[in-house]
Amino acid sequence: MRYGTAGNGRAGETGGGPSAPDVAAAITRVRERIAGCGRDPAAVRLVAVTKGFGPEAVRAVRDAGVVDVGENYAGELEAKADVVRSTDGDAAEIRWHFLGAVQRRKVPRLAKVVSLWQGVCRVEEGQAIARHAPGASVLVQVNVDGAPGRNGCPPGAVADLVAALRDQGLDVAGLMVVAPNGSADDRRHAFEQVAAMADALDLPVRSMGMSDDLELAVLAGSTMVRVGRALFGPRPAPGPG
Repeated sequence: MRYGTAGNGRAGETGGGPSAPDVAAAITRVRERIAGCGRDPAAVRLVAVTKGFGPEAVRAVRDAGVVDVGENYAGELEAKADVVRSTDGDAAEIRWHFLGAVQRRKVPRLAKVVSLWQGVCRVEEGQAIARHAPGASVLVQVNVDGAPGRNGCPPGAVADLVAALRDQGLDVAGLMVVAPNGSADDRRHAFEQVAAMADALDLPVRSMGMSDDLELAVLAGSTMVRVGRALFGPRPAPGPG
């Protein structure tokens, strides 16, 4: 697995990347943004999205006290988990979140390392997870605006999907949403809609908000934000090969 390289010195699998002190300072800034919304930063879980960066980014956030790490691609998650585990052993202490669309053929490999599946939107995906990771924790991803090509369950089908996943023995911990492209009002409405659904279904986890819109999400009741650029800067360009 190769990761990207960038002109600022971020490198792939063998070195470079954002420095540990810079990442620690960025984590502090994100927590200050959460506190600025009137929320206790300890009540909003920070998931560091290391997509495009190498294992050194995972170690940097872990060493700064963030052990929840999110990946969008199965191969990238597997490769980083293998590297971190082989070099750090049990000291790795990483909780891996899979943020991408669930592909059933890849579930058997991911099931060994994923702690939380954030992008579940169909019963068949839940069945595959339950078969290979009984009792796994999952979030239902909601597609609030019906945008074509966007992963997610339509709002009107969320309650039935939650029930069906629970029938498979899965721990449905909450809901996840990627805010629609559009105005701040559009994003705010999406977050408030998903938070209201979570309340109605008595689901404690609301994975809402990323680097650019985390304040809107936190104000709407997010309990988990997924941030990459706010911690690591722009994602590196893909490297050769």
